[in-house]
Amino acid sequence: MNTSEKQIVLATGNKAKCAEFNKMLQFTDIKVIPQSEFNVPSADETGTTFVENAIIKARNAAKYSGLPAIADDSGIEVDCLNGRPGVYSSRYSGLNATDEENLNKLIEEVSAYPECNRTARYWCVLVFMKNEMDPTPIICQRSWEGKIILEKRGTNGFGYDPSFLIPILGQTAAEISPELKNKLSHRGQAMKDMLEVLLKKYGV
Repeated sequence: MNTSEKQIVLATGNKAKCAEFNKMLQFTDIKVIPQSEFNVPSADETGTTFVENAIIKARNAAKYSGLPAIADDSGIEVDCLNGRPGVYSSRYSGLNATDEENLNKLIEEVSAYPECNRTARYWCVLVFMKNEMDPTPIICQRSWEGKIILEKRGTNGFGYDPSFLIPILGQTAAEISPELKNKLSHRGQAMKDMLEVLLKKYGV
């Protein structure tokens, strides 16, 4: 390992998210490590907003790993469903639901509404905490506009990507390349904002 490498624990067990982060960070000396490598127990996401849950997860990861932590709380809100699934995006069909089960439920519910009402957006809230007691966590929030289609298209991405259409491209988030997704997505934009703040304030 590079001795100058700076380690930050990522408060998730989602390997796809971890891979996305490290892809975006490939030209820095920052290495994101999943919390599973430190046996960090899952945090109880009791918040009702993405911000609340991200702070809970970041504090938990920093506490058990002893490292600075980044937590990502993200999800999708659909206008015709009054903002659902929202903070429940990863468990929309139940606590142990798979991505496919969650997406199938969303498609079924959205199908009851006309196409013009199926607008949606991904939200990503990133929280960085230097330590468990950090009183001024950095919070970055970005969204990605699109619409839900009833068919599944593409094999890239994860979650709701196969049915999240990007109108300006005419493609779903699962059809575009990972490189393009990192430039356009809610997470990519939030991470860009986060990096700017970290480099300026902490030199990481």
